[in-house]
Amino acid sequence: MPEPLIHARGLVKRFGEFTAVDGIDVDVAPGEAFGFLGPNGAGKSSTMRMIGCVSPPTSGTLRILGMDPRRQGPAIRARLGVCPQLDNLDPELSVAQNLVTYAR
Repeated sequence: MPEPLIHARGLVKRFGEFTAVDGIDVDVAPGEAFGFLGPNGAGKSSTMRMIGCVSPPTSGTLRILGMDPRRQGPAIRARLGVCPQLDNLDPELSVAQNLVTYAR
């Protein structure tokens, strides 16, 4: 069986005392399509920022394309493209980073 493109176990993201992502597990295999659905504040954007190597996880295991985002973020970002729901820029990224991420 091929290695998952995205592998997360116990993935957590906290902002101070607020827990935005609370221990999710997910595997996405080559050829699969996936999406995150949920109400505002459910952690969808925070999860995608961790997968996109924009925001580091607080704890848990995350592997993207077989690589560790904490150590290999630039190599992962060089191979990812993002299609946002709305035509807007990510305020947490610089103009250059937004162009690289969304202009693929």
